[in-house]
Parts: sequence; C-alpha cells; structure tokens
Amino acid sequence: MIMGNRPIGVFDSGLGGLTVVKAIKKLLPNESILYFGDTARLPYGIKSKKLVIEYSNQIAKFLIKKNAKMIIVACNTATAMALEELKYNFKDIPIIGVIEPGSIQASSDSLNKNIGVIGTVATIKSGAYRHALKSIDNNINVFSKDCPLFVPFVEEGMIEGEAINLIVEHYLSSFQNNIDTMILGCTHYPLLEPVIKKYVKGIKLVDSASAVAKHADKILNEYKIKNINKKRGSLDCFVTDLPRQFEKLGRIFLGESINEPQLVDGF
Repeated sequence: MIMGNRPIGVFDSGLGGLTVVKAIKKLLPNESILYFGDTARLPYGIKSKKLVIEYSNQIAKFLIKKNAKMIIVACNTATAMALEELKYNFKDIPIIGVIEPGSIQASSDSLNKNIGVIGTVATIKSGAYRHALKSIDNNINVFSKDCPLFVPFVEEGMIEGEAINLIVEHYLSSFQNNIDTMILGCTHYPLLEPVIKKYVKGIKLVDSASAVAKHADKILNEYKIKNINKKRGSLDCFVTDLPRQFEKLGRIFLGESINEPQLVDGF
C-alpha cells in the first residue's frame, strides 16, 4: 500500500478521542482513520503512569499492525504520561499528542497570559500543560483544576440537565477569575462546553481537537505522507468492551453515525 493511502491511527481510553476524529475528518476528509477506544479499561485519568504506558504501548502496536502511518494520542492523560515513551519505542512513524497543540493555541489566544487548565486528576497532577505553556512563554501564569467527574458523566451521555450543571458549578464557580483563556484539557470536555460556558463567562475556551487536526496536517505534509486521493476517507473503530454502547454514544461525539465497532480481545 502506498504510504499516503495508509490510515491515521487515533486512540483514547474511551469515546472522547472521537472529538479529535471529528476535527480531522473536517480538515482532512480524504484521510482514512483507525480509532481505538480502550473502553474496558477507562478512565485512564485515575490510573498509574506505569499502567497508562503499558496500555498505550499495547494500543500503538495494534494500530501499527493495522498499517497506521501516524498515531495520534487523543487522550490527555496518555499524552502526559506515555507520549515520550511511545516516541522512543516506535521511531518509524510520527506520533503526536494533544497537549502541545492545545497549549500553542491557548498561548496565542491569551491576552493577559493567565491561562486556566481543566482536566483529569492524572493530567493535572502530571503538570504537562504547565510545562508545555511555560516552555512556550515563561511569563504565562497557569491555573489548574482537576474535574474527575466530567468524564464518567460524558461517557454516560449526561451532558445536560441538573446533575451535570451542579458538578460544573462545583468545580468551576470558585476557579481563578483573572484567567482570560481556559484549555479543555480532556477530549471529553468539548461536549460540556455549553454548560461550562455558563460558569466561565467571557473566557476563551480552547478545544484542543481542532488544534491537533491542524498539527496533524502539518506533520503529514512534513513527512510527505498525506493522502492525495480525492476519495473520502473511511473510519474503522475498535473497542475493548461494550461496542453497542460505543456505537450509540459515539454519534454524540462524532456528530454522525458510526459503523459497528469491532471488539478487540486480548486487552
């Protein structure tokens, strides 16, 4: 198979990475995508670094065997904990994460250099966003907040209603009010954007999915592995548990129906 015709591999602990897939499909409609959702072992945000690295290595091997020409780690926790390890272990193909593109976007959007980051416990504890933002501009002030209940609510499709409003208010009502930009530091969070906006009025929200798609486009061009066919790319999904639930909720994340995902054993 010609290199450019090979698919892009994208993985996340569950469904959240489909927001990245949606952005890629919009920007790069000719690219075929393999999506892997590790639904049996989610969420990654409460797992140890050792486990997240182990899971990420397993999934990367799977996607490479499926002929992926590039891997996008569409999970903030896995990016924070395992990206460098993956780059070291799989040097033959480009591997990108979600943290650097989102940080570049936020640093560009912020006027007062006060940037908020919300994410899973593991992502916030890792300090990966703080490190990325400070490496871009050491004068940036970073204010972080972990929001551990956001992911399970999104995974259950509970993205509106009284319960999620109470949880968002609980996490964000006392958040630093001098920030002008906030990074949604988890690929699930864009689905909560309408609710989040109520509690962070006047603050620019950065959804890293579109930033990742732009970065992927840049890397594909650099490596000369872009698909130049005019035919629309395909999407094949793989999960480790609950394919029917994935298919049902996946429509919410992707904005369109999903072909029945394949259940992967041995994970």
